[in-house]
Amino acid sequence: MDRDKEKQEISLIGRLFSLEALLILMGFLTLLSGIIYMQWVRVILGLVILSGCILLLFMRKKIPKKSERNGE
Repeated sequence: MDRDKEKQEISLIGRLFSLEALLILMGFLTLLSGIIYMQWVRVILGLVILSGCILLLFMRKKIPKKSERNGE
């Protein structure tokens, strides 16, 4: 039982610090700092980062996994 709980905690920590979460956080922080300091280059960069993350998330969901394509 303890091993399952440890595995679940590791999985949760892995999700929290995943690359996608960090990219989205970076996009929000860049966008927010651009708005606060009125630097439009940062605002545009934040929007590009966030839109790219969202686009990649949708593309990844549309592409079937390898096991689904082979009928396994």
